[in-house]
Amino acid sequence: MIAIIDYKAGNLTSVKRALGHLGYEAVITADPQEVLAADRVIFPGVGAAVSAMEDLKKTGMAEVLKEVYKRKIPLLGICLGTQIIFERSEEGGTECLGILPGTVKAFPDPLIDPKTKERLKVPHMGWNSVKLIKPHPVFSNIDPRAEFYFVHSYHPVPKYTELIYGITDYGVKFVSVVAHRGLVAVQFHPEKSGKPGLQILENFCQWRP
Repeated sequence: MIAIIDYKAGNLTSVKRALGHLGYEAVITADPQEVLAADRVIFPGVGAAVSAMEDLKKTGMAEVLKEVYKRKIPLLGICLGTQIIFERSEEGGTECLGILPGTVKAFPDPLIDPKTKERLKVPHMGWNSVKLIKPHPVFSNIDPRAEFYFVHSYHPVPKYTELIYGITDYGVKFVSVVAHRGLVAVQFHPEKSGKPGLQILENFCQWRP
């Protein structure tokens, strides 16, 4: 069973639907026992860091997610779920989970494309490639030219470079894939990224850290 963390952050049903398309059973849950009994856990999200952290603390999911990481239960962070695993976010000055060392920062304002000198829109919304810094099983069988769907105004800044597995260029180069032990997290939305995104979810479901 795959547990999808329910913390009222949106986009949960899209993740469950994508897993169902691949033939995997998943449940959207905020039950600590159900999460800790799962074979693997997905921590998705669309929304604000402040309200997300409030809900995670209220339901006890904040400590459960730390325990998931400690037990090396395979854990996939998506978008907001990737940002919240770090220590602190500039979005509302939010203290986050602190599973990984680092912060979450806003895109520069204004964000200028260095090639065209034009102002880029924030939130960053649309399709972009990911340049892998080093291989990871969750990115097996992915075409290097593949593009993924992003929707975000903030991005993770890990404290240590060994946590960084992929970067994306949108006016500035930012970290779009991090991993450590049983955790892999992506700033984009694999559930909205067509075949490459489904391949990532398939790889995660087969991954044994």
